Amino acid sequence: MKDSIIIVSGGMDSITMLYEYKDRIALGVSFNYGSNHNQREIPFAEMHCKRLGIPYITIDLAFMPQYLKSSLLEGADAIPEGNYDDENMKSTVVPFRNGIMLSIAVGIAESNHLKYVMMANHGGDHAIYPDCRPEFVKAMSAATTAGTYENVEIWAPYTHITKADIARHGKALGIDYSETWSCYKGGERHCGKCGTCRERKDALHKAGIVDTTEYEE
Repeated sequence: MKDSIIIVSGGMDSITMLYEYKDRIALGVSFNYGSNHNQREIPFAEMHCKRLGIPYITIDLAFMPQYLKSSLLEGADAIPEGNYDDENMKSTVVPFRNGIMLSIAVGIAESNHLKYVMMANHGGDHAIYPDCRPEFVKAMSAATTAGTYENVEIWAPYTHITKADIARHGKALGIDYSETWSCYKGGERHCGKCGTCRERKDALHKAGIVDTTEYEE
């Protein structure tokens, strides 16, 4: 039974979730919120949804760069380089981004009599991104359940596993990760230096996957 909406970015995590739970997903939703890499990742999200026969929409959130402060919304030169867990990666936080997106997706779920909204946060996000942490997911789900007639819940099955674990799921599913996007700089190729590129490399290595991503370096 298709009872879920998935927020799908076109990155490794949400694409893996899309394939793993495809039989339950009624709609894939991407949000164009003006980040450096939106235009690189959204086409992958659309491609994979179409490949699986899952209806797909993109929602424009063009107001976010105007009112919210984040290096992710300021251009490629503002993106810090270094490890994913470095202090400077906090500059890439878009304040309450997941809360904003989940709220919209929950409204769509309610309107279509669907029970769950899926998000692909994982354990490696917790140190940097407050709206990826288990306590956020639990509190947000409580709010959406209480605030909808359909009692819509937030479903985040990757919350307590690592990106390498997700890559292992993808390996078992036969996913080609060269058909995903990670780099926050959003250039023609992955930069290979920013925190998300480094995290991508590390996850693929730990999962025993040959990395065919094109990097600038």
